[in-house]
Amino acid sequence: MSCVFCDIVAGDAPAIRIHEDDEFLAILDIRPFTRGHTLVIPKRHTVDLTDTPAGTLAGMTAIGQRIANAARASGLHADGSNIAINDGRAAFQTVFHVHLHVVPRRDGDKLAFAKGMLLRRDPDRAETGRILREALARADAAEQD
Repeated sequence: MSCVFCDIVAGDAPAIRIHEDDEFLAILDIRPFTRGHTLVIPKRHTVDLTDTPAGTLAGMTAIGQRIANAARASGLHADGSNIAINDGRAAFQTVFHVHLHVVPRRDGDKLAFAKGMLLRRDPDRAETGRILREALARADAAEQD
């Protein structure tokens, strides 16, 4: 069975890449709830929480935290973030390759997740990707100092 996230990891499907290392890839969601909505994906395919090693989940969370911090420190002006893993069809998982959602939030944005499921678009995904990549690079440089 084909997996779109495995195709993205392999470079066979397009995505706006935010972060990549040996184990993980972070990309912008193609149907974002908010600007900067990012998915953290392990490169090794697992389906859901039941077959994903705890260390992999911890790594996803650490990257998610970095992206959430970048959304706050960047031109996205986030005031907070929702972090979530949809685990199984009953929990609205639609791509069966475990992934972490990082959804930047702004005070007063009035986002209601159920209502937000209907129409989700970012008018400039490439620019949003650039903003987050630059914020991550600044954070990395600050850690090196």
